[in-house]
Amino acid sequence: MPPTPTSADAGAGADEPGAAATARRRGRRPAGEDTRGAILAAAREEFADRGFDGASIRSVARRADVDPGLVRHYFRTKSDLFAAGIVPTGIDPAVLAAGLAAGGVDGLGARLLTTVLGIWGRDGGVALRVAFAGMTAGETQAEALAGYVGREVFGRVAQLLPPPDQQLRVSLVASQVAGVLLARHVLRLEPLASMPVDDVVALVAPTLDRYLTGSLGTT
Repeated sequence: MPPTPTSADAGAGADEPGAAATARRRGRRPAGEDTRGAILAAAREEFADRGFDGASIRSVARRADVDPGLVRHYFRTKSDLFAAGIVPTGIDPAVLAAGLAAGGVDGLGARLLTTVLGIWGRDGGVALRVAFAGMTAGETQAEALAGYVGREVFGRVAQLLPPPDQQLRVSLVASQVAGVLLARHVLRLEPLASMPVDDVVALVAPTLDRYLTGSLGTT
């Protein structure tokens, strides 16, 4: 008489989809050094395939093979995830801003512009063109990008500036920097598009420094 299968035998011999799905969930990528980068890479693909409205925290999590809660651990909202996703790979805006701020206000305009041009230009401006395309495609995307970069980069720079016009000053700087990036990498206006970075910085940084610390002529 054959032995009666035990519950353990039945569980071990079952290859049902539910068990496989559970195993996959247990095997998902844990939090770690490369997890944030994997989420961002998945987000770029997801936003490119589905657009801002079609993508979701859950769909990004599925593509990155992580739990949705882990996505929210690194990025509070889908808007933050979108904005972070169009920053070039390997760049953390918070770390960038902290590095810029560490040098104080002296020469901040030149440091800021040199850093930004170096980052956005290293991939031929591809990420930047995606960013501008996203901004012009819909108000939601534009607000997401402006809010994230404003908070993570220029919000930190504002803390270095004299009151009471910190927000006005960083808004002027942001508009100037955005204009240079747009003309250089998206519109490709010559001779600005082909000009060496050092030459662009020499021309524009004095204006940035005036916005940052000089008299604005306001009453």
